[in-house]
Amino acid sequence: MAAAAPLTTSWGAPVDDNNNSITVGSNGPVLLQDSALLDKLAHFDRERIPERVVHAKGAGAHGFFEITHDITKYSRAKVFSKVGKRTPVFLRFSTVGGERGSADTARDPRGFAIKHYTEEGIWDMVGNNTPIFFIRDAILFPDFIHTQKRNAQTNLKDADAVWDFVSQHPESIHQFSFLFSDRGTPDGFRHMHGFSSHTFKFVNSKGEGYWTKLHYKTAAGIKNLTSEEAQKLEATDPDYATRDLFEHIASGKEAVWNVSAQFIPVGAEANLKYNIFDITKVVPHGDFPLTPIGRLVLNRNPQNYFAEVEQAAFAPAHLVPGIEPSPDRMLQGRLFSYVDTHRHRLGPNFMQIPINCPYASRVTNQQRDGSMAVNGNGGAAPNYYPNTHAKSLSNPEVQPSAAIQKFHVSGQVGRFTHDHPGSDWEQPGIFWRQVLDAPARERLVQNIVGSLSQARKETQQRMIDVFTRVDKNYGAAVAAALAKKANL
Repeated sequence: MAAAAPLTTSWGAPVDDNNNSITVGSNGPVLLQDSALLDKLAHFDRERIPERVVHAKGAGAHGFFEITHDITKYSRAKVFSKVGKRTPVFLRFSTVGGERGSADTARDPRGFAIKHYTEEGIWDMVGNNTPIFFIRDAILFPDFIHTQKRNAQTNLKDADAVWDFVSQHPESIHQFSFLFSDRGTPDGFRHMHGFSSHTFKFVNSKGEGYWTKLHYKTAAGIKNLTSEEAQKLEATDPDYATRDLFEHIASGKEAVWNVSAQFIPVGAEANLKYNIFDITKVVPHGDFPLTPIGRLVLNRNPQNYFAEVEQAAFAPAHLVPGIEPSPDRMLQGRLFSYVDTHRHRLGPNFMQIPINCPYASRVTNQQRDGSMAVNGNGGAAPNYYPNTHAKSLSNPEVQPSAAIQKFHVSGQVGRFTHDHPGSDWEQPGIFWRQVLDAPARERLVQNIVGSLSQARKETQQRMIDVFTRVDKNYGAAVAAALAKKANL
């Protein structure tokens, strides 16, 4: 039997006794010289890094992304280079609005963030389990999230704040209809789809561009919880989805999603009756059908939650050649905000943390110093560019082949209302009339009323007006249910 490893301090010195501090006699004061005690307490004091502003509660797993269909005509990214290619991934699921201790079954969108460790660097696909979002301009994001958090005075969740915001931003009603339908409480993480939600641009080796929306369809099938089931699990097993994912993989099984995309040739967007850069809208499959790409497989649990799940840092700005942003206003804001919050939460060298490190490629640049620079910090190589030292891995050159596809923009500079053909009422109306059946519409209304009834009367009336504009039967059903609840 192998000998046990010695218990040490953080600097590697052996610890002689981990049960007793150094004191003056058996009952005397503790001495400041007990460096092992101070080391242990000081680290404990700092074990909690700042909580994520959104997506605080999460679970994750490792796996791979396998290419099953040739899409090199759409993108030159090496991750898609050949059928059968497998790229290691780490996926983090999450709820959006709650704190780390919140329930997995809360009515909330679910984060669906995938870190691909490609030979060209990290590609982060930072999506959700819905194809749309609440707002289309990032300048509204702090305000929207504040309505989902706690009231500044009471520190309680505030239904009036939620619906007050929605009533003044009708583009939100599409996502709120999704959220308060059965889709708002998926049965764990394995039984929900994932979406890029945003439109990205794929560029092939000829320089041809395609606006792209990614879809991840669960092979296990969609399953949702009723409000009653979700609330029961919130009381009895608040970590239900985390437990389900971990135990499923621990038993030797895989969690699988089939990956496909909608490809829209660059330039075709000008002739559509909807704005493909408006994240509050879907692109109809009848106009641009799904093209299969591959499959996403999760088959390995983290060894340490903090190191791998809590410290995982995803950013829409982490793209690779052949995958580029679009003019989507929400995406443009996220390109900045995600990396900015990681620098605040984890430090300027968060990409050196193993779970975030692009280990399948090599980081070679002139970035130096900062808190927790633990990768050699560039050694003796110069930390400026350009320089005349010998070219090497420590003195890299730019790669013109990685340049983005050039595109033309023109126009006046100012703060403009989002230009979107069509209305904010059309697609949520389709969702109400065509996607949901009668029982699902009834559950949607009851779920809405459970929350909306807690708002002020004037807020309720504004929301009835919004629902009515989506569909008169939608508005009438919510109004009737609110009146019935008020008379109970």
